[in-house]
Formats: sequence, C-alpha cells, structure tokens
Amino acid sequence: MHDTGGQGAVVADAYALGDGDWAMEPVARGALGQIWKLTRKDAPNGPAGGTAWAVKELLFDGDEEQVLRESALRGAAERLGIASPRLFADRAGACLTRLGGSPHGPWVKLYEWVDGVPADASDPEILSWCGRTLAALHRAGAEPAGTPDPWYERCPSPAEWAQLHSRVRRAGVPWSDALGRFVASAAGELARHVTASVTDGVPADGEEVVVSHLDVKPQNVLVGPRGPVLLDWDNAGPTSAGRELAQAAFVWSGGNDFHAGSARRLVRAYREAGGHPVLRGLGSFSMLFATALNYVRVQAECAIDPAVTPAQREFASGQVVASLRDLPDPAAVARLAECLKAAW
Repeated sequence: MHDTGGQGAVVADAYALGDGDWAMEPVARGALGQIWKLTRKDAPNGPAGGTAWAVKELLFDGDEEQVLRESALRGAAERLGIASPRLFADRAGACLTRLGGSPHGPWVKLYEWVDGVPADASDPEILSWCGRTLAALHRAGAEPAGTPDPWYERCPSPAEWAQLHSRVRRAGVPWSDALGRFVASAAGELARHVTASVTDGVPADGEEVVVSHLDVKPQNVLVGPRGPVLLDWDNAGPTSAGRELAQAAFVWSGGNDFHAGSARRLVRAYREAGGHPVLRGLGSFSMLFATALNYVRVQAECAIDPAVTPAQREFASGQVVASLRDLPDPAAVARLAECLKAAW
C-alpha cells in the first residue's frame, strides 16, 4: 500500500467505518507485515470506538485459518485478563480482508489503536506480568492443540544450507561470506539442539502442547494507562508450553548476556500463576534455536527473491545481518538453563 488518504478511505470502506477525511501513515515494520495508523481527521469519535485504528498489511499471503486461531485464542485469553487490541471484522464478517476487490490486492487486518510506551524488560513488575501472562495463555490454549508448525520443530539440513548459500553467493549480496562462515560452523552446532516436541502425534518427554501466542517479546508489549497490552498475535498456534517459556526467559532476561535474576523472576511468576511445564535443561530451548535458524533462512531467501519488492529485499538483508550477529550462544543458554533450576 501507499501512504495516501485514498488507501485509508479504501480500508475505511471495507470495514464500514463511514465516510470522512481519512489519513494513513506507516508506523512499524516487522517480518510479516507493515503497521499503519489509520485516522479520521474530521470526526471526534469514529464508529468503531475512536479516531484511530491500526491496520496490519500482511506482506505475504493471508491465512484465514491462522486468523481464526488468533481470534479464538485472543478471546479466551481476554477472559483470563490478558489485554490485547480488539480485532475488527469487515463488512462481510471476516477478520482478514483483501483490499480493492482484486486477487492482487494486499491482505489487511484492522485492530483497535493502542497508545502506550514500549515494555521495559528490566522492570521487575513487567517480568512478573510476562510470567503470569504466559501461564494464562497456556491455560487459555489448553484444549487439544495439534502438532506444532515445523518452524518451531526443525531447521535446515546441511544440504539445504549449502544450497541456499550457493544461491546467495550467485546473487552477490554483501553478506554472502558471513552466511558462508555461519553455514560452515555455527549452523551445525545450533542444529544439534533442535528436536521435535511431538512425534507421530505423541508429545515427547511429557511435553504439554498448547495453543499459544508464540511471539511474547518486549517489542510486542505496550504499557498504557491500564497496564501492559500484548500485541502481534499473528503466530498463534500449537507449541510446547515449556519450550515457549524457555524462549521467553532467554529473550526477556537479555539473551546471551542474560540477567539471571530477571529470568528467575519470570519463571517463578509463571509457576505461581499455575504454569505446569518443567524446564529440562538445554533441551527445553529447542524452539529458541529452531526459530533463530529458520529466521536466518527465510530472510536470506527473501533477500534474493526477485518476486518481492526492493523494500522487502532490503529489509530482509538487514535482518540477515542482524540475526547472524545475535544468534543464541549454546554456552550462554546452557548457563541460563542451569540458573533456572533454582526457580523451580
């Protein structure tokens, strides 16, 4: 989409927000989509409850089944006290809309606009909130959940990495050599820590499989007048509860340079709020390693894909460079796993 009032009017019409002087401005860009702020400049209060809305433009194909999972989990979580932006339906009652009546138009979702400040991962109260929120999410999604997506369960094989690096090298991107060094060294080491949590429909090692948010990180939390609000539910789906908890402990405590007290506080809050999974050492961090490896892969593929826009390729290139710099260090993760034993 373009930054125009015309596009704002198209969105407003699709969601029956009424006539008016509409404006839309880009706010944030993520791996899956662009967030726009839609405002109605000529009315004090719009029909959906305000003068501003958040429009998420999906950069890849929309998935109606995924949106249904998101909506169901969001509703169940809200009943347990987890605040999130409302997701609005369009004129046809759908929460995922193809704009412009064209098969080539962008897919969008419309949310309530939320004002707030980014979550401070060093704030003890926020860390406790995160632990309680994960426990509530896992209760909300405790019904039969299915099998986690391969994104969280497997990673590229050596042959797949070699093939990708060959394509990247031919494309002549500036980070080709850095990817080659990664493929020849760290990729294999990280892959050793990736295992399936469900095999032939049976959870491994007593893993509790639930439907959850799958992207609870500081960047997806805004703190407003009424407290923290959890954003970006696009990844909602089946997961190992213990592995999501382990990943959150790593991310919220500072990553490779983790603060042990922060990680323990989050995990204790999770247990005190009724969370059941037990962290089983380095193996509990399988999802952390899998998602890190898969993120490098998909961003490298996007960066050399002629079918996407130049802006998407540029964003993906930047993500590859940043991701290679910030990969989880197995030695640091092992130390974190050891520290968290005291939280049980």
